[in-house]
Amino acid sequence: MDLNAILNQFAGNDATIENLGQKLGLSPEHVQAAVAALAKFHPMDVNTAEGAAAETGLPVDTLNQIIGQIGGEGSLGRFAQMLGDDKSGGIGGMLGDIAGNFFGKK
Repeated sequence: MDLNAILNQFAGNDATIENLGQKLGLSPEHVQAAVAALAKFHPMDVNTAEGAAAETGLPVDTLNQIIGQIGGEGSLGRFAQMLGDDKSGGIGGMLGDIAGNFFGKK
């Protein structure tokens, strides 16, 4: 399942990487990296948006807007589960690589 399909399950038909980017003034690559970071930090014992901001360099406000666009923290939790992690073979590991490469972390 691709990231756009997962987003559509939670936020409706217009929730694609491109549409979120247009609404927030971000490139699709920034949105992908932001979503990957949000999914990574959601299950951690830290503020999700602040953790993702530290990883991506995007403003906390922007990350909170993305959380809102995909349906809030509850949806983000289900979204993060669907993405999976490196161990489960989900696309979360791939998105983490995208985020790391895009922001020079790897």
